[in-house]
Amino acid sequence: MERFAGKRILVTGATSGIGRAGALRIAAEGGQVVATGRDTDRLAALRRALPGDALVLRNDAADPDTGRQLAEALGDGAALDGLWLNAGHAAICAVEEVDAPFFDALVQANLRGPALQMARLSALLRPGGAVLLTGSTAAYEGAAMASIYAAAKGAMLSLARCWASALGPRGIRVNTLVPGPIGTNFRDFMGDAVRREFEAAVLGRLSLPRMGRDEEAAAVALFLLSDEAAFVTGSQYAVDGGLVLR
Repeated sequence: MERFAGKRILVTGATSGIGRAGALRIAAEGGQVVATGRDTDRLAALRRALPGDALVLRNDAADPDTGRQLAEALGDGAALDGLWLNAGHAAICAVEEVDAPFFDALVQANLRGPALQMARLSALLRPGGAVLLTGSTAAYEGAAMASIYAAAKGAMLSLARCWASALGPRGIRVNTLVPGPIGTNFRDFMGDAVRREFEAAVLGRLSLPRMGRDEEAAAVALFLLSDEAAFVTGSQYAVDGGLVLR
């Protein structure tokens, strides 16, 4: 398949997990990838894995200058056919332990970052282009320890719907990928024992009782970024094994 032949797609947070799987597949399907991440070693590994026409950039979504940095790196006259705002991170704590640094770190990376990136990059999107945000089923789960992360991801869902209205007259679609329990390194912050306990509890709530693979979530992401989803906008696509059904 060459769904992305002649297209340029920017993927933030592309050095691991769903973003990396998606970036590699976009390139395999003929697209030119612009990929971002924070970790120097992972960026170097991604650079080696992508074709020579790819652009790999160090960029932190939590930086208040994230949008300007990306726009300047792309250069004058740059154009994009797709923008996948995937970068983010999770953290948990009890309600009574939330403080300003904890709150700010999660909101800056998961909500402010995509908003500032969109503000600077939306003008670069060609008519008929696509924007995709990576949300999370955390927005629906009501997990006791994940209130701030869940709130940030819930706000992203609202952003996407508003952007779909704002960009629709330009023929640009905006959708949200909502991953559930995908077997990536995203939950490494929990520590091995806590992560195993968490994942076992989640598996018991799934209609499909297994962890998802990052390639499975990336496949849905690429559908939404491709012309195959030309009449899909303002939608949320859960890739969660049935978690939010229950």
